[in-house]
Amino acid sequence: MQVRDYQVIRLVERIGEHYRANIANRFIRPVLLQLPLEKQAWDNIEILTEKLEQFRHQGFDLIELYQQVTALAHFVSLTRREIVPGLRNRINNIGSISSGSDRVLRDMAVNNFSSNLQLFAEMVDELYHTLIELDAKNTKGRRPLYLQVPELQGVSGLLAEG
Repeated sequence: MQVRDYQVIRLVERIGEHYRANIANRFIRPVLLQLPLEKQAWDNIEILTEKLEQFRHQGFDLIELYQQVTALAHFVSLTRREIVPGLRNRINNIGSISSGSDRVLRDMAVNNFSSNLQLFAEMVDELYHTLIELDAKNTKGRRPLYLQVPELQGVSGLLAEG
């Protein structure tokens, strides 16, 4: 099923903007790249957060959106466990900041990271539930796709923990 719903497109835009600005910004991205995620998960995250333009007109494939949401849920869960507790130390160990303004921006990114990750998780969960609603509405007597994909059953739990 191709998804062309305006609400889905807007949510994907917001998720991508928030991810680039507050989660994987230039200060935190080097630490995130140390997460033990499979290449396929990183690819799914990149597609959803970076490549909106290629889907804006043709629409999203529902199964691919579900895979991307699942990858983001695992990313959020892993980041909460592996990165958040020691983010400041990891950032300080990566390299020096040359200017005072960069230091201020880095400190802001680190100080706000946990709340930004929570907001990100809430947006991803909203996208997930919006997709489920669309899926259920468009099944027309068939079993919805989200009930056929076992990996989706724990998505809300991964996004809610923390």
